[in-house]
Amino acid sequence: MQIEIKRGDITKERACAVVNAANPSLMGGGGVDGAIHRAGGPEILEACKEIRRTRYPDGLPTGEAVATTAGKLPAKYVIHTVGPVWGRCNEKCDELLASAYRNSLKVAADLGCDSVAFPAISTGIYGFPPRRAAKIAYDTVKAFLKEHPKMRVIFIFHSDESKKIFEEANGLL
Repeated sequence: MQIEIKRGDITKERACAVVNAANPSLMGGGGVDGAIHRAGGPEILEACKEIRRTRYPDGLPTGEAVATTAGKLPAKYVIHTVGPVWGRCNEKCDELLASAYRNSLKVAADLGCDSVAFPAISTGIYGFPPRRAAKIAYDTVKAFLKEHPKMRVIFIFHSDESKKIFEEANGLL
């Protein structure tokens, strides 16, 4: 199966890459971002500082993605992406969220990854409506996997409720 949907802790996922729902600074934060930085250790922060110094001095743009070491996480890489903040992206919200997923998948493919785990990007503090985000995420991943049939994608949710919202939005229940 190319797509797996489950409840769990993304910091414990044994995928080639885990996706971090980062903020533009790449310096850690709350939610998934903070959990990944805490569990992965200082190597992730150091790699993010280097990306800021060399590639994105003004911060990672919304919808873009970059990879770092995963530090102490069981994954090999962390792919950092910035999702849109609902209410600040106007008519571009849907496309920016799709770009965050698509660009994360492109980075994973470029790294030679055969598996990548995603949280629900932008649905926490960034306020993106969860059902709408779920549909965008699933449709974007399905389209990408048509071109990359050997890759496996795991959608991992911190609660049964979030998992159910995702499944219901995509007609998977």
